[in-house]
Amino acid sequence: MLEMDVIDRKLLDAIQAGIPLVERPYRALGESLGLTEDDVIERVARLKAEGFVRNIGAIFDTSRLGYRSSLVGFRLREECVDEAAAQINAHPGVSHNYLRRYTLPDTFGVNACCPYNVWFTLAVSPESRLGLESSVAVLAQDTGAEAARLFPALRVFKIGVRLDMDTDAAGVRKEEGHFFTGNGHSERGLDPDERRIVRVLQDDLPLAGEPFREAARQCGLGVEMMLVCAQELLQRHIMRRFAAILHHRKAGYTGNVMAAWSVPEEKVEAVGLQMAQFRAVSHCYQRPTFPDWPFSLFTMVHQKSREACEETVAAISGETGIEHYTMLWTVREFKKVRLRYFTGEDTAWEEKAATRIPPQAHLRPSDQSWTDIRTTAAAPTT
Repeated sequence: MLEMDVIDRKLLDAIQAGIPLVERPYRALGESLGLTEDDVIERVARLKAEGFVRNIGAIFDTSRLGYRSSLVGFRLREECVDEAAAQINAHPGVSHNYLRRYTLPDTFGVNACCPYNVWFTLAVSPESRLGLESSVAVLAQDTGAEAARLFPALRVFKIGVRLDMDTDAAGVRKEEGHFFTGNGHSERGLDPDERRIVRVLQDDLPLAGEPFREAARQCGLGVEMMLVCAQELLQRHIMRRFAAILHHRKAGYTGNVMAAWSVPEEKVEAVGLQMAQFRAVSHCYQRPTFPDWPFSLFTMVHQKSREACEETVAAISGETGIEHYTMLWTVREFKKVRLRYFTGEDTAWEEKAATRIPPQAHLRPSDQSWTDIRTTAAAPTT
């Protein structure tokens, strides 16, 4: 944080909120901050070089692009974790993969161990021939997973990481407003031009006066027309925002935890909306519950320390009255990348995996929930 001045912090807050989809976006940003276009470009270039900014580009809603995705939990033997993580990471649809350790609350048994220790997110394209469930089944077989579950999002109350760069901000903060939820799919599919635009806008935006010119050339469109199409994707909620993603730790956010909450079905909507109001909560989802997993709401909390995360989770519990929860702390980060859409990379993986689909892997959909990959598992309770 010492490398940044007040203007740098304001600039980082601004580019996280959204970068204008205009021909000269850095000029537009500068006008809102009292800076010249050159000043903005120079500062962003320095902040990228110093590791604060990971990427500047379009952030899309996976489901509205036609992809199917899910959080997945595997239980893997300790001695197999490294090799298994490498196999999981090799799937191009895996964007996040973590080893997490924790115990369940005493109400679920003294020192009861969690049934899953490796958690990852997986997405498959609209053209996937293997599908989400069979892809997970192949990964479970290849890694020797003792147990596996799909936890698809049934409802999204909040999504979007925004790290407050105000150095005076501390403790538990709340925010009012409507959050982009991304529930549902696009009313119509993407046409070829829109797919090309998605492919180029997910690339890192150049630091130049007219940074969209090369992207438009690759799409075979003029800059003005491409930006009109991009604005339409934003209006249709296919694009959530065009913005910068920061490196959490470099930005001072060294604490993060996935908290899972046991919430009665009739209270899920009200509690989910309450949890979404906490500034430190970047993601809030309802996911299916199972006999061995009674937690229906998941929240990701980002703070500047582990203690601040614990304080936030305690405040959420106090306000919502939900006392049965567990905190899943990251022990190791195996993979953390932006998901790349419409690249065709998943086709090659599926062609190799198609011969390895376990014959016993029959995952049956039931009210948007999924059975265990192991055939003996019970059906979900929601």
